Amino acid sequence: MTETRYDSRADTLKHSMRVGELLVAVIGELADRATHHDVSKTEPPEVEVFDKFTPLLAKSAFGSDEYKSQLREMGEGLRHHYAVNSHHPEHYVNGVNGMTLVDVIEMLADWRAATERNPNGDLGRSMDINRDRFHVDEQLDQIMRNTAVHFGWFTRQDV
Repeated sequence: MTETRYDSRADTLKHSMRVGELLVAVIGELADRATHHDVSKTEPPEVEVFDKFTPLLAKSAFGSDEYKSQLREMGEGLRHHYAVNSHHPEHYVNGVNGMTLVDVIEMLADWRAATERNPNGDLGRSMDINRDRFHVDEQLDQIMRNTAVHFGWFTRQDV
């Protein structure tokens, strides 16, 4: 009697195709977010608030008392922004713990882009401040830093 040997290639290829389908769903959501990021800032009730405060925030040191005061003064416009944009921890009752990985990726990209708007921007420092501000645990903080390194988002001053 001859033994039939199992050939794993068909099952492996089927698995590989399924993983690909699942990743395409993630890619689709990331693409949607890439084309719609912060669009709510271009319409009321946000646009008026961001027209006034964006130049002021750009002159303030990120995380400073002045910066925090300006955020508070943004009032309903900023609350609306957080309510309709899930890449902000403030969107969720339980902050970062309510976020998806897609939210976290968009948030990290947002942080990087924000550092580029300020002459003193520093992603590493921003991540330190936001780690404390949003109670980001050590493991997620390290994953986010690994991601920033992977994509070359740290500049010489960030490291």
